[in-house]
Amino acid sequence: MQTYIALLRGINVSGQKKIKMATLREQLAAIGLKEVKTYIQSGNILFRDADKSNQHWEQLIHDMLLKEYGFEVPVMVRRPEDFSWAIEHNPFFPEKDPKRLYITFLDAVPEPEKVAALQAVDYQPEEYTIEGQVVFFFSPSGYGRAKMNNNFFEKKLKVAATTRNWRSVNILRDMASEYDT
Repeated sequence: MQTYIALLRGINVSGQKKIKMATLREQLAAIGLKEVKTYIQSGNILFRDADKSNQHWEQLIHDMLLKEYGFEVPVMVRRPEDFSWAIEHNPFFPEKDPKRLYITFLDAVPEPEKVAALQAVDYQPEEYTIEGQVVFFFSPSGYGRAKMNNNFFEKKLKVAATTRNWRSVNILRDMASEYDT
């Protein structure tokens, strides 16, 4: 059995795309996902199942959400080792305030010319670093006031993205490790 972490983008934000986590756990179990857990109301799902591609699970969960709720929900599935890698490679930790650190997961590696164009944008004191499919982001004013938010990175890099704060990334990694204990 493989452990997965699914990240739903844009649910239960400002009263939009409401999905109750208890109901979601039941619906995911009904389509065959095993040992389903959720963390807070913002669409963080852990589950175990056969070792299949992340894209397989993204499509399965996406299709179920569309059928059950009638709206599009972008889904990104990662494995616990992806979260461990992001935690271990964050260039801003521990020097920067962890309450102001964010990880943006991208659905693809952005094209080098898009990354180069992004480097011309300067919203200091906000800082970011892109490594593969991960954007490490520091916003000293908090995410609610950040100019370089999830939509900004999607627009500039032309890839789908979803962002989690540093605390959530660590908790999700820790919850995933509980499956092995």
